[in-house]
Amino acid sequence: MRARALLALPLILAAGAITPHATAADAGVAALQVGLHSHGLYEGPIDGITGPGTANAIRLLQKRAHLSVDGVVGPQTRRALGRFAKHRLGSRKLLVGNKGWDVASLQFQLAEHGFPSGSFDGIFGPRIDVALRRFQDWTGLKTDGVAGPATLGALTAPPPTIPLPLAWPLTAPVLGDRFGPRGNRWHSGIDLPADSGTPVYSARSGQVVWAGWRDGGWGFLVIVAHGRGERSMYAHLSRIDVRVGVWIGRGVRVGLVGASGDATGPHLHFEVRVRNASVDPLRALPLGEGH
Repeated sequence: MRARALLALPLILAAGAITPHATAADAGVAALQVGLHSHGLYEGPIDGITGPGTANAIRLLQKRAHLSVDGVVGPQTRRALGRFAKHRLGSRKLLVGNKGWDVASLQFQLAEHGFPSGSFDGIFGPRIDVALRRFQDWTGLKTDGVAGPATLGALTAPPPTIPLPLAWPLTAPVLGDRFGPRGNRWHSGIDLPADSGTPVYSARSGQVVWAGWRDGGWGFLVIVAHGRGERSMYAHLSRIDVRVGVWIGRGVRVGLVGASGDATGPHLHFEVRVRNASVDPLRALPLGEGH
């Protein structure tokens, strides 16, 4: 939820960068990046994309292990990662206490489907257990916290989408951090940097179900329920202008931009969830339009 380098929205649209980028990611590459990071060889984002940083880290691993430095992750290179690379995803059922390549792959796939579990580390701890059970509940599977064939099969389906279009919650928005990988974690919304006190508007009509302070880094937060299991979330506000239980229309001011909670500067963290799964808001926002 931090505010980072700013990109003017018109420039983003001109470059075509507003197209969601998750389709190029691969959970196996993400697991490889986690393994390389654990060996101190990779410091880039866990994004599932084989870029120059990942390729260079592979070669460093091969050089360290006295292997042929060809940048290809074959059996010997995998063995050089130690126990972490022993299990491929699907080779065993996963549950609390497991560690390794398959756990890191599971973490990444859960995040892509809207159920992030903290840092990508390949360790099946309590946060992955919660995320997995939420995903199982979302898909109608047995909520047992065990990632077996049925759960892994469900993760091959496309991530959820937002059923109806949204309006931009800020006038003339500027896009900061996007939905998707950020460092060794998953950013579950988009950040819209703006001056403190900038009005924030409801992206669609609905009922206010939260309006107040929320722990966990959110700060002052407003949540609006729109039906069909969809909710929009407006975080880090400096002021809240709506009350819980009130029905508001699209474009109604819900508060003002701030830096409350876990924020390094004033911005709006805008998040959308469909039946509690985080979904990329850019897929439902109009191109080239503000409020």
